[in-house]
Amino acid sequence: MAFICEPTETRADTLPGALHTLNATPKTVHWGYFDPARGPALRIKSGDLVQAEAITHHAGDDPELMMDEAVTAIFREIPEADRNPGVHIMTGPIHVEGAEPGDMLEVRYLRMVPRCNYGSNLAANWGHLYDEFDQKERVTIYELDPNAQTASALYAYDFPGKYLTPGTITNCPVCDRQGALPGVRVPVRPHLGTAGVAPNVNGRVSTIPPGLHGGNIDNWRIGAGATMYYPVQVDGALFSIGDPHVSQGDGEISGTAIEASLNVLMQIVLRKDFTFPSPLLETPNWWIVHGFDPDLNRAMKNASLDMLGLLTEHQGLSRNDAYSLMSVAADFSITQVVDGTQGIHVRIPRGIFPAKGSVRDPT
Repeated sequence: MAFICEPTETRADTLPGALHTLNATPKTVHWGYFDPARGPALRIKSGDLVQAEAITHHAGDDPELMMDEAVTAIFREIPEADRNPGVHIMTGPIHVEGAEPGDMLEVRYLRMVPRCNYGSNLAANWGHLYDEFDQKERVTIYELDPNAQTASALYAYDFPGKYLTPGTITNCPVCDRQGALPGVRVPVRPHLGTAGVAPNVNGRVSTIPPGLHGGNIDNWRIGAGATMYYPVQVDGALFSIGDPHVSQGDGEISGTAIEASLNVLMQIVLRKDFTFPSPLLETPNWWIVHGFDPDLNRAMKNASLDMLGLLTEHQGLSRNDAYSLMSVAADFSITQVVDGTQGIHVRIPRGIFPAKGSVRDPT
């Protein structure tokens, strides 16, 4: 079926439905995995709004600043043995009435607000330059300025030993605190590093690698004002969110972003009128297609082929014209290189295309 999705803001068939609240508790989160067998934490209808809490698994990097009573309960009550095979705390899943394999889930991210004004960046053992730093790990705690929408380093410390257990709690009040990044202000751009539907598999799927179901895409553009389209793989879709960030650069080279819990308002719409093979991102100015593979070259090709399909199916271009346009107008970037399955994203500006229904002189 052709990809015929109109820009979100021009559609009038998805007025907001009911408003649901999904707090993160030991019963409404699953730590480190997607699993189609997991029962839903919430059931909704297409068009409903969901106010959900997304909790960072790095809150223990400074528990005094990043853990409140509800977060502490999650860390305390979910045993380490049940935090696998991935690392991220996922809120959900959300069952969408009528969703079936082959449909698309349109998730409109409307608002993302930090739960507290602190976040953590770990230069981790899975970071791209770990060996270049003598295999030492380092935590930098950032403080957010909500008025200026910036983050600045509060202090840093060398992580004792090796960070291996998801949700490790470090005793920061007595750790060796060091100054970091004096005078530097980082733009704050809250987003979800990991979100997606349940894959059609038996058993748990790790939250660490991204895939066609979504997962750990780590694209900082998946924030307020953006819309993501996820290919539904199981009945009900079973959508979950987690791995909240307040800032990240393309590449996520140290292994993490500024990890910080977020309160997320989103509208979830079931789409049965089009298909697309991979997670697709729509922003006010761009279409962004993602490609994944353990080999970065193959991830590049996957992104290229899916963008080729977007241009031919959505804009009606010939394959030759689409290929030319990609070379002169599309930007390819590395999303992340630290999650095993690596990511490439390619964006093309929406404003370069003629308005639907306009007449264009081919001469």
